[in-house]
Amino acid sequence: MKWHYSVLLPAVITGLALGSCKKAVEEKELWKAVQAVAAPVSDAACLSGAIKGTMLSGKTYTVCGDIIINVGDTLTVQEGVTIKFTGKYGIGVNGSFICLGTKDHPNWITYDGAKKTDTYGYDPSLDSAYMGRWIGIIGGTTCPMMILKWTHVEFAGIAVPKSSPIYPISSKPYSIFFQNPAGIFVFEDSWLYGSTDDPFRILGGKIAVLRSTFEKCGYTGGEAMNAKAGTIGDFAYNLCIGMATNGPKLSNSGAAVGVPGSNVRMYNNTIVNCGFRRSAAGRGGSINFEEGAGGMAYNNLIVNCKFGLRVVQNPIADTANLRYGYNWYYADSGSVADNFIPNLAVSTCISNAIPTDIPNPLSYLPAGWHPGDSYTAPLSLLGANDPQFIDGPVPMPEGLLLRDIAFVGKYNFALKPTSPCAGKGYTGFNPRKDVREDPVYGATEITLPGKDIGAYQVNGAGNHH
Repeated sequence: MKWHYSVLLPAVITGLALGSCKKAVEEKELWKAVQAVAAPVSDAACLSGAIKGTMLSGKTYTVCGDIIINVGDTLTVQEGVTIKFTGKYGIGVNGSFICLGTKDHPNWITYDGAKKTDTYGYDPSLDSAYMGRWIGIIGGTTCPMMILKWTHVEFAGIAVPKSSPIYPISSKPYSIFFQNPAGIFVFEDSWLYGSTDDPFRILGGKIAVLRSTFEKCGYTGGEAMNAKAGTIGDFAYNLCIGMATNGPKLSNSGAAVGVPGSNVRMYNNTIVNCGFRRSAAGRGGSINFEEGAGGMAYNNLIVNCKFGLRVVQNPIADTANLRYGYNWYYADSGSVADNFIPNLAVSTCISNAIPTDIPNPLSYLPAGWHPGDSYTAPLSLLGANDPQFIDGPVPMPEGLLLRDIAFVGKYNFALKPTSPCAGKGYTGFNPRKDVREDPVYGATEITLPGKDIGAYQVNGAGNHH
C-alpha cells in the first residue's frame, strides 16, 4: 500500500486496522481530506504577514504587504483564485506553497491594475512586462515543496527591497525562486508572463516543468528556466517565446560537494524567437548545457532563435552524460542559420553535428568542419522546413524584427495535420520522473516523449495553451 505523507485520518486508520486496501478510492478521499483540514484564509481584508491554510476557490485576495509562509506551514490555493499585489511585495516561502488551478478555473497571481502591452515592435524599455511590479514567489532553503498547476504568474521580478522580510531569503529579482536541494518544484500547465531577469531560478532539487508557456521573460538577460546546483528532472512540452536569452539553461554551478551533477531531460519543447534582447555577445537563443550539466535534448522545435543548442566549452558541460538530437531548426535570417550549430569563437560552444537533426547538418556544413568551427549557411536554408504552425510567425511577418516576436497574442503554435514535424520525434527514451506523479503533491502527469516534434502533438497531446 502506498500512502502519501503522514496525514492521519479515521478512514486511513480504520483501513490499516482492517488490512484492506482500496487504493483508488482511499487516495481520492485522502486528497479531499488534506485540502479540507487547512484553515480557510479570509478575503475580507488586505493580506500581509505570516499566512497558512487554504485560499478558497473563486475568491480574490488582495495583498498589501509581504506574505511569509513559515517553516512547517503550508499555503494551499484552490482553483479559480486571483491573488493581486498592490506594491513591492512578494511571497516568501519557508514552508510549502501549493497552487492548484485547473484548466477550466486557472489561478492568477498578478499585480493590481497592470496592463499588457502586446504590440509588435513596441520598445522593450517601455514595456511593463520587463519592469517588475511585485517581487515574486521566493522559496527558502527550507521550502520542501513549491507546486503550481494551471496558474498565471505575471509582472513579477522586481528587486527585493532590503527592508522586506523576504530579503534574507533572497535578494535576487526572479519571479519564482527555488533553492532547496532536497525539495521538489513543479510548474505544470501554467504561464509566466514578463520578468526583469530569469522568470524562475532553480538551485538544486527535483523538478517537473511541463506543458507551460513563457512569454516576454527577461529584459536584457534571462532564460525561461535557469537551473543550477544539482537540479534534476524534466522540462518538456513547454512553449518559450521571446526570452531575452534562452529557453531552458542548465548548469551545475554552485553544487555542493557530493551532490550529483545537474541532469535534466529537455524534450518536445517549442522555442520561438529567443535570444535577441541578450545584452552580452555570444549568448542566448534556445537550449544551453553549461558547466558540469548533463541530460538530454530531443524533439525540440527551434524557430528563429539567435543560437541553436549550445554545449558550452568553458567551463565544459558534462558531455559524457549528455545526449541530444532529433531537434528541428527553422530560420528566416542568415545569421540564425549560420548558428544552428554555434561556434567556439563567438559562443564558446562545442555542439556536435547530429545527423538526426532537421535539417541534417551534414547537408550544409563544409568539408572538414569540426565542433566549434564557424560556417556560412547556404541561402537554401532560409525558409526551409516550415513547421506549419496553425497560425505562427513563419515566415517572419514583413516589417518586424526578430526581437519583436515575444508574445503569443493571436498565434496558435499547434501543428497542422500536414506538418512535416509529424512523426519525426524520437521516443526511444523515458522522462527522468524524479518528481512523482501525484494530483496534489507532485506532477499530475509527466507526459512521455512525443512522436511529433515540438510542444504540440497532432493528436492533441502535450501543451494545451
